[in-house]
Amino acid sequence: MEDIEAITFVDTFPLETVKNVEIIYSDSAKIKAIMKAPVYKRYMGKNPYVEMPKGVNVVFYDSVMRVKTHLTAKYAIKYDKKNVMEAKNDVVVVNEKGEKLNTEKLIWDENRRKIYTDVFVKITTEDKIIYGEGMEADDSFLKWFIKKVSGTFYINTDDTQAGKK
Repeated sequence: MEDIEAITFVDTFPLETVKNVEIIYSDSAKIKAIMKAPVYKRYMGKNPYVEMPKGVNVVFYDSVMRVKTHLTAKYAIKYDKKNVMEAKNDVVVVNEKGEKLNTEKLIWDENRRKIYTDVFVKITTEDKIIYGEGMEADDSFLKWFIKKVSGTFYINTDDTQAGKK
């Protein structure tokens, strides 16, 4: 019975709780991203994970430390073995071109360097707003596509724009 209680304890209570944490992700001594969270709880067990119940702020950088992408959410959970983070509740991603993604759930797969979701999305670009159900992008949010696109679309019928004179 003590063994069962010990296992339950490990999975139910965090091994550590840290306030105002900042984690630097690097590859070959180059910073790729910096993640900040007001509360960071690490859970152990068969499938260890980290929970950020009060939100997360992740900034992605290029090779010369220029900001490429910025991600914020009011809640996040990161699964250690899968190298996947799920962000929820008012998720916002902004890329270096100023394009902005709004959704309620987003998955960041670090191994595949992809972000994706299967729920409602709104992407705002310089000259349009696009809605859809689901999307996928590279983790810099520069190459993206929306599944099940909806909204108002304008077609340019000006012959000079189509190459005709």
